[in-house]
Amino acid sequence: MAGKIKNFNHNLWYTEEDGIITIGINDDGLEDITEINTIDLPPEQEKVEADTAFGSVESDDGTIDIQSPFDGTIIEINQQVVDDPAVLMEDPYEEGWLVRIEVAGEIDDEEEDEDDEDDDDEDDDFDEDEEDADEDDEE
Repeated sequence: MAGKIKNFNHNLWYTEEDGIITIGINDDGLEDITEINTIDLPPEQEKVEADTAFGSVESDDGTIDIQSPFDGTIIEINQQVVDDPAVLMEDPYEEGWLVRIEVAGEIDDEEEDEDDEDDDDEDDDFDEDEEDADEDDEE
């Protein structure tokens, strides 16, 4: 699977590649489920809003609402898990993904935070240069 797996909403995961996110249920979400009865997913081309339920996984142990971390449009559903929910239990991170969504707009990612840290490092180097210059002036 392409991209780094990121968990959200306690029991869901997503990966991102070129503005497309793939969503599934993580190990925490599947931990207490013994058997999945049905998977209810919307049709392709349906718009979804961030943090709003658009589908569900029904089991003997309860319901897991499926949400997206971003606004977007569903471009693909995994018909294999709809037809055979056991696939989700057996391989939740590869074959058991649920939907693929084309994200509307920018994806806020932790990599941006790492870039900010790099900028701080450059500022630190600048401060050290200033201290060196101050020491040279004192001599």
